[in-house]
Amino acid sequence: MTIETEELVQIGELAKQLGITSRTIRYYEEIGLMGISKRVGTGARLYGRDDIRRLKFVLKLKELGIGLKEMQELADNFDTHNQSFDSQQHQFTTIAPRLLEILDLHIHKVDEKISNLSSLRKEIVDYRIRILDTLKEQGS
Repeated sequence: MTIETEELVQIGELAKQLGITSRTIRYYEEIGLMGISKRVGTGARLYGRDDIRRLKFVLKLKELGIGLKEMQELADNFDTHNQSFDSQQHQFTTIAPRLLEILDLHIHKVDEKISNLSSLRKEIVDYRIRILDTLKEQGS
């Protein structure tokens, strides 16, 4: 029987891989979105596979426009700390309804923004046409 050791990544390398700063990762730890990182004798932070998945999940939520407060609520309801992220299927089903509510709210906000931008575009096009018409009238 062989015991596989998990490959750990230092904070700087992880930040580089994900295109974020080390400070961002430390901040997510500070506010409770990440579990406590492993440390080596020098104090350097090390992250394993579950930590990386958790961080990618947080970054995906951020990309979707979900705020830190909502992320913290999800983290509180989905206790990811000191547990395997892969084995949390049953807990995921408990946060899924709230996550769906949050996503639905963001879909509604995006739809509103699209509608407002569409109206703004129409106003700009109409204004441009009026300017062209004015220039044509003055040139005649």
